[in-house]
Amino acid sequence: MLLPLLQPVPIAEVSPGLRLRIIGAAGAGFPSPAQDWADDAISLVELLRLDRAASFVFRISGSSMADAGLYDNDVVVVDRDTKPANGHIVIAIVDGGFVVRQLVMRQGRPFLEARNARMVYEPTLADETVEVWGVVRAGVRDYQR
Repeated sequence: MLLPLLQPVPIAEVSPGLRLRIIGAAGAGFPSPAQDWADDAISLVELLRLDRAASFVFRISGSSMADAGLYDNDVVVVDRDTKPANGHIVIAIVDGGFVVRQLVMRQGRPFLEARNARMVYEPTLADETVEVWGVVRAGVRDYQR
């Protein structure tokens, strides 16, 4: 699904200086040696090493990247300063709209590929008609949705 081109908002305008309090570590299996570790607060901008002028937020629409762990309504942080490389999840402009895909090199040629084995998506050759807009750095999911 292509999304219409909108003016992306820099992350600096979304969360200027927001710091979140860290309570501690939450075990999800074996006890963690990090349980004794806790900062007072952490900045998501610092944690993700984001450049406030070059980092943007997109909401995922559709299920083309479900096998990569990106689902409908997830939010991704995209960095325009990171050079896209083989295997990166990227935001690209294809046919006038934004798409999220994995950048894959095949026989020296770059392709944008969906990641959902339950659906058929044709890979897109990332040629001069396609702009790789930025690299996905992080994802956020609202588990209450």
